[in-house]
Amino acid sequence: MNPHTKLVSSLTLLLGTTITISSNHWMMAWTGLELNTLAIIPLISNPHHPRAIEAAVKYFLVQATASALVLFASMINAWSTGQWDITQLTNPSACLLMTTAIAMKLGLAPFHFWFPEVLQGSSLTTALLLTTLMKFPPITLLFLTSHSLNHMPMTAMALTSIALGGWMGLNQTQLRKIMAFSSISHLGWMTIIIIYNPKLTLLTFYLYTLMTIAVFLTLNSTKSLNLATIMTAWTKTPMLNTVLMLTLLSLAGLPPLTGFLPKWLIIQELTKQEMTPVATIIAILSLLSLFFYLRLAYYSTITLPPNSTNHMKQWHFNKLTRTPTAILTSLSMLLLPLSPMMLTIT
Repeated sequence: MNPHTKLVSSLTLLLGTTITISSNHWMMAWTGLELNTLAIIPLISNPHHPRAIEAAVKYFLVQATASALVLFASMINAWSTGQWDITQLTNPSACLLMTTAIAMKLGLAPFHFWFPEVLQGSSLTTALLLTTLMKFPPITLLFLTSHSLNHMPMTAMALTSIALGGWMGLNQTQLRKIMAFSSISHLGWMTIIIIYNPKLTLLTFYLYTLMTIAVFLTLNSTKSLNLATIMTAWTKTPMLNTVLMLTLLSLAGLPPLTGFLPKWLIIQELTKQEMTPVATIIAILSLLSLFFYLRLAYYSTITLPPNSTNHMKQWHFNKLTRTPTAILTSLSMLLLPLSPMMLTIT
C-alpha cells in the first residue's frame, strides 16, 4: 500500500473513533462510525487477494446496514423526544433498533456471521484493528445508552455470544478465526454486565484489548497463521512462544493471570444483582472457549508437528527484540495483584 494512503487511512481511523467516543449528538456519532468504516476498508483489501476483497465487501455491507439502522433509530428517537442527545434514548422502538445496530457492528450473536470471515480474509495487523480499535466506538455507544437498554435482549444476546463463541471455535485450525470467536465470546461477557455496571464493561474491554494486542503482536512476530505454523514457531523463538502460552491462558481467564480479573468481577456483580443462575451458566459456557485456548497453548510450546515443516532453517532467522510486545505480554499476565487499585479507579 502507498505510504500516503496508509497514513490517510490511519489518521481517518483515529479521527472517526475520536469523533464517536467524544460526541453527544447522534449525527456526530454516526459520522464517526462512517469515517471508521471508510478508513478500514482500504486496509482490509490491501493484500489484493480475492479473499481480502470478499472480506472488504462483507464488512462494508454489514457496517453500512448497521449505520443505516443507527441513523434510523436516532431519527425515531428525535421524532418522539425532540432531541438528538445520545443519553436521552427513551423511545422503545429506537432502543430495540439501536441495540440491533450496535450488535451488528460489534459482531454479537446472532449477528456474528460476518466477523470470522472478515478476519480470515484480513492480514494480522488489520485483524488486530478489527478486534480492538473498531470495537471501541460501538462499546462507547452502548456505555452511553446503557441506562435505557432492555435487559432481556441484551442478556439473550450475551449468553448466545458466549455459547457460540466457545462452541464454534472448537474445530477451527486458523488462528484468525479462533481469535474472532474469542472476541465474540468476550463481547458476550461485556454486554451481559453493561446494564448493571457499565464501568466494569469498559474495564473488561481495556483488559481484553491489552491481551489481544499482545497475542496478535506475538503471532505477527512468528508469522503464525494456523496451528501447523504455530507448532513449529518454537524453533525460532522458544521464549516468545512460552510467553504466548501464558498470554493465551490469561485470555482464557485462568486465576493467577490478568484475564481472570474481569470474569471474576462480572460473576461477582451478577451475583450481587441476584442473577446467580446466569452467572453459573456463563461460567460453565466459558469452559468451551477454555478448551481451544488450552489447545493453542499446548500446540505452541509442548508438541511437535507430525510432519517436517516446509520452512527451511527457521532457527537461523534473526530474533528481533520488540519492546512493545514484551511490555504488553507482561501486563497481560501480571495485572491481577493491582485489582484493588483498578476497582477504586472504576
